[in-house]
Amino acid sequence: MNIISIAISLFVLLFAITIHEAAHGWMASKFGDDTARSMGRVTLNPMAHIDPIGTVLLPILLVIMGAPVFGWAKPVPVNPFNLRNPRHDNLWISAAGPLANVLAAALSLFAIVLIKGLSPGASTFLLNFLTGRGGSAGGIQPLEGLALIFFYGALVNSYLVVFNLIPVPPLDGSGILMGLLSEEAAEKYDRLRPYGFLIVLGLIYLGVLSVIIRPIQILIFTIVFA
Repeated sequence: MNIISIAISLFVLLFAITIHEAAHGWMASKFGDDTARSMGRVTLNPMAHIDPIGTVLLPILLVIMGAPVFGWAKPVPVNPFNLRNPRHDNLWISAAGPLANVLAAALSLFAIVLIKGLSPGASTFLLNFLTGRGGSAGGIQPLEGLALIFFYGALVNSYLVVFNLIPVPPLDGSGILMGLLSEEAAEKYDRLRPYGFLIVLGLIYLGVLSVIIRPIQILIFTIVFA
């Protein structure tokens, strides 16, 4: 990655985790819990969501390692006593973040398709830029710059979806799975929570996430360069 790619990736990640956490808070308020809203967490202001490790340290380490860039923000607080049906409602609250990132990735790809229609050279620019052959001879044009941002928007949001759907507490995938399990099974499953962070680090170190993400990368590249 060159310095431009790194800067764009980190900028897009900040936006992606912001809409992710805001979606959690918004969904919680729809089910009767205004805890996140009262704490100012249902907002698109990234400063309200930054976590020193998940938003800053981990993404920088991943950039250094040359791995896909993803991370997390401060968890949105949810008070289950305010929910009408805690198990059912928490499933949808957990799913709201990844769904927001799916929508952001889809809109990013749609924007690239539109830009390709307006600027036929955008695909060539992206290919040259990503393969290290440089961009346009006259520098990066506005539409080409937007295409680059949306390209990383599609990638980073897709990475966040895969990462957060890992069924390991406290990631969103575990919240979705616990909503599908029986109450007894969910209680036993939640005992993994103290070890969740170590399990996730192990999956990253072993390259499991990269293997899962690769088909998504291929799909995005196919759409962008078709």
